Amino acid sequence: MRVDNNLSKIKRLLAVYNMALNVIWSALAFVPVFCFCYTLLAGNLLYTFMLIGIVPIFLPNAFFNKIQLGSTPVIYKKLGVISVNKLAQNGGFVNKLIRRKYPQYKAVLYQRSSINKLLAQTYINEKFHYSMLVFFALLMVYALIKAYRGWAAALFIINIAYNVYPILLQQYIRLKLKA
Repeated sequence: MRVDNNLSKIKRLLAVYNMALNVIWSALAFVPVFCFCYTLLAGNLLYTFMLIGIVPIFLPNAFFNKIQLGSTPVIYKKLGVISVNKLAQNGGFVNKLIRRKYPQYKAVLYQRSSINKLLAQTYINEKFHYSMLVFFALLMVYALIKAYRGWAAALFIINIAYNVYPILLQQYIRLKLKA
């Protein structure tokens, strides 16, 4: 009974830590995007960009396997993806906080079901970030066309930090799980 109780507490604590990180990263990305859209983008164009942006969500997982950057973790390590993982949901920082209270905690159990669940989650995360990547890129192109250079630069940086690196992280995680 104690193990089940601890597992329940760990899951709740993990959810709280991950939610806090999610709120922080999302606010850093979406507050400027919202300001740009609210002040400089017509509503019909916003809806068009949003519709185009959701296309990646409907693509099959096999598509994402084909466009994966590398077939080994080496390129991801060179790009600093491991550092990004430290501040990501379920990443190093969150795991360290959980282990302070529950030293026995393991992020991934070496059981097929646990690995399959995490693999499936990487595809969901990657599709979300590709969707946001497309949406932010469309906003950036619009900003460039309208000569809002500062906004274009900000949207580019946000896209790299909020979408490109998380996409690479999902690919890296899959490579590590399949190894």
